[in-house]
Amino acid sequence: MEAASVAHDAHEHHGPPPAHVSSRVEAPVLGMLLFIISEVMVFGAFFTAYFFIRVAQGEPWPDPGTKLPVAVAGVNTAILVSSSFTVHWAQSAIKRGNHFGLKAGILTTFLLGSTFLFIQINEYANIGFAPQDHAQATIFYSLTGLHGAHVFIGLTLLLFVTIRSFRGHYSPEHHRGVEVPGIYWHFVDIMWLVVYTTVYIL
Repeated sequence: MEAASVAHDAHEHHGPPPAHVSSRVEAPVLGMLLFIISEVMVFGAFFTAYFFIRVAQGEPWPDPGTKLPVAVAGVNTAILVSSSFTVHWAQSAIKRGNHFGLKAGILTTFLLGSTFLFIQINEYANIGFAPQDHAQATIFYSLTGLHGAHVFIGLTLLLFVTIRSFRGHYSPEHHRGVEVPGIYWHFVDIMWLVVYTTVYIL
């Protein structure tokens, strides 16, 4: 009788076996980490062009007659770095069941990120050169613009998280919707530190 039951169960199963699920990293987190790795490669291509101009060709940076707004970008960097702390605050708060901390942290992160993007757009409007003026201008706009696009994507994710937070969709048991966008936002912040250091400081 038992053998017949096993044979029946085996007969009922159709298709490939169930996918193996790792107990160490959940699928949404792993997916985001793999996506971030691919984005690092994209940034790497632009950094290769940047270092080719500066090292291989030995051209001065910035181009003579060109001035980069280092101080303004420094303030903007402080704003974006601060947003990493606020998104961490939001993540820690929901893990403890603190919904007020979640809402305050996510909303503050969104506002800080929006401020960063606004300042960067204003910087473009007043910087005094265009992407087509010379190779350095092309690289400058490519690196900072690529990062700005990632900030915009991150803000879109944060907007959805903010809306869901105020609707009470998260809990200590179910907070992956906060954690995964938070990982992406930390990547955006770290990548800006690299861009700011190489483009504005070095």
